[in-house]
Amino acid sequence: MKDVITKEHVFNHPIDRVWNAISIGKEISAWFINADFKAEPGYKYTFTAGEEKGCTQITGTVKEANPYTLIYTWVVQDTTVETTVKWMLKEVEGKTKLVLEHSGISNYTADTAVTMFGHFSIGWDNCISLLTGYLTKEVHAG
Repeated sequence: MKDVITKEHVFNHPIDRVWNAISIGKEISAWFINADFKAEPGYKYTFTAGEEKGCTQITGTVKEANPYTLIYTWVVQDTTVETTVKWMLKEVEGKTKLVLEHSGISNYTADTAVTMFGHFSIGWDNCISLLTGYLTKEVHAG
C-alpha cells in the first residue's frame, strides 16, 4: 500500500502570508478547523471539528516549525494511530509552492489503512481548497 499522500499547489500569495495561514492557530481556525495550535516544537495541539463534521478531534505534537517547514503528528479521535503531516513552502517567482505530505497511514490495520488513505486524500484536497479561498478572501478584504 502507498503510505504517503502528497499534495502540491501554487498560491498567488507571498510565502509569509501562506506560512501564517498554516502555522497560527487563529488563522487555521478561520479557514480550516478550530485550532489550539502553536508552531513550536513540542507543542501539543488539538484540532476540533464542528458539529457539521461530527465533532472529530485530532491531536498531536509539533515536531518541527522552521520557517516554511511545519511537521506535526496526527492522531484521529478514538484511535491510537500516529501519522505525520508535513507542510513545506517554497517561494517560486513571487508565488508560494506548497508541498503537503501525510505519511504513516500504513500504521493503521490493513482495511482501515485503505479507508483512511482515501479519507485523508479527499480531506487534504478540501483543505487546500479552503486555504485557497481564505487567502484570496483575505487579499481582497485587505
